[in-house]
Amino acid sequence: MQTGLAENVAGCLCYLFGWVSGLVFFLIDKRPFVRFHAAQSMVVFGGLGILYFIFGTVLRGGLAFMGGFGAFGLVGMMFGLIWLVGVVLWILLMVKAYQGQKYEVPIAAGIAKSFAEK
Repeated sequence: MQTGLAENVAGCLCYLFGWVSGLVFFLIDKRPFVRFHAAQSMVVFGGLGILYFIFGTVLRGGLAFMGGFGAFGLVGMMFGLIWLVGVVLWILLMVKAYQGQKYEVPIAAGIAKSFAEK
């Protein structure tokens, strides 16, 4: 089953809403290019979401509760860095997919290839 979209447009849209749009396209589009980008979207933005949750919620809340305000600043910086990396990757991956390129994010691409080939 295919979406009826051009392959590069479907690949770009895999990243539009992070791992959620990646999951949707992974389930409905069977073209290898689109499946790769959908799987990579799920791995990259799912992983960043987990890190964002850990640094933003668990560690920040736990350190504030324990009174560790010096470490609180470090966790806040990590929280901001994860957000920035996410925004940069989001734009980069959408542009590369739209250009028809199979840009591979280190580590995540290997995991995505194993998902996409199944």
